[in-house]
Amino acid sequence: MTDVTLSATDIRILQALQKDAAISNVQLAEMVGMSPSPCLRRVKQLEASGVIKRQVALLDRKKLGFGVLATIQVRLQSHTEQGAEDFARAMNDLPEILSCWAMTGRQDFLLVSVARDIESFGDFVTHQLLSMPNVRDVQSSLVLKEYKNLTAIPLPKGV
Repeated sequence: MTDVTLSATDIRILQALQKDAAISNVQLAEMVGMSPSPCLRRVKQLEASGVIKRQVALLDRKKLGFGVLATIQVRLQSHTEQGAEDFARAMNDLPEILSCWAMTGRQDFLLVSVARDIESFGDFVTHQLLSMPNVRDVQSSLVLKEYKNLTAIPLPKGV
């Protein structure tokens, strides 16, 4: 893991893009006190360095009919490196899985999943997850109310 040195201007650009990545380069340059061409070059440098991984639209899952949000803890039967990699690769192929992390502790993986309703969530867990060859068991928790769900990384203040 390599830390990247960011200038005050880089931080202002990143703060603005984390709030609204759809902002035009002209608007961004004005917000950070630069002219458009150098600002665009800075953004491209931040992308090339991997600091900006990608730009996406954040969608409202409820408005799109996904009323269930759940965390799922998964324990595997086999704890081999290949078994874990196979499971992680399988999660990448399931659109219901929003996030997948390998974990320390009793559970091997933590997943975040969406479903249209409780019945479809139950079907997903039963027919998709529990039917996978290396899955020992799963424990799920349904989100009752969302209080905070951010994607922004905290950046230094005072710039």
